[in-house]
Amino acid sequence: MRRTVRPPALRTRSLSTPGARAAFDRLVRVAAAVDGQAPFNDQALVDAEKGTRKLVFIVEPQESPSAAEHLVGAAILGEDELELVVDPEWRGSGYGGAAVAELLSDAPAGLKAWSHGDHPAARALARRFGFTPVRTLLQLRMPLQQSATTGTAFESFRPGVDEDEWVALNARIFAHHPEQGSITVDDLHAREAEEWFDPGDFLIARDEAGTMIGYNWLKIENDLGEVYVVGVDAPGRGLGRSLMLAGLERMRQRGCTTAALYVEADNTPAVALYRSLGFSDHTVDVQYVLGEPPAARHAES
Repeated sequence: MRRTVRPPALRTRSLSTPGARAAFDRLVRVAAAVDGQAPFNDQALVDAEKGTRKLVFIVEPQESPSAAEHLVGAAILGEDELELVVDPEWRGSGYGGAAVAELLSDAPAGLKAWSHGDHPAARALARRFGFTPVRTLLQLRMPLQQSATTGTAFESFRPGVDEDEWVALNARIFAHHPEQGSITVDDLHAREAEEWFDPGDFLIARDEAGTMIGYNWLKIENDLGEVYVVGVDAPGRGLGRSLMLAGLERMRQRGCTTAALYVEADNTPAVALYRSLGFSDHTVDVQYVLGEPPAARHAES
């Protein structure tokens, strides 16, 4: 097992720099291919792009100031949240622990950190640095087979028209959700600029007066269709199930063979709905919260 002799260098970088973007994108692709799970959530990536969260490169110690920078990991750090990944080739080297120790050197209690895929190394780091698990996010999946069922027809999202109404509705539905409920119009515009965005995959439900009361936003890439976020302002009327069925049918029409979604493990009604539609467990994400900084923070890996 490879061990570091010297701690890595931490460098703040911007995704607007082509070289940094290319190196970061490669790291994300490699980690996702090995782990079967993206190392950063979409909001963290949006914030890193905007510069509202700091992007930190974990760089192999250099023999001289002029030596080429060798990226071995990266972290996205906000005021109260941290996400970090180490290149699979360099795991077990001690770089992850050394980087976390430095990143947490002045971190307050209450800092949150995600482990996407509940990786064993992340669990070990969490214990070492005094993090406690507080949330569990399930990724569920189901195979998609061809269906002749059309179900309820819903409108498509209208870019340039529906942003303000959707953001207000989303904020009401997810008022107690720390990430989803805080999405702004600018955040929505950033997602509309993504290659995967298609307004036809953003299903909108309205009442008789034309007011938006629900939605099912899909993220379709290749043959995988994700229920990116689904919400209803009037639960208990079957609208959520209708939106889900319409979304699954849209995925089939787009050629998807698998459907995926994320749901809080303690959201019993939603989990029950998704399982009744045929979804089953795929992966688990765990969110940790930092307690008082432990003495072990500065210990050797």
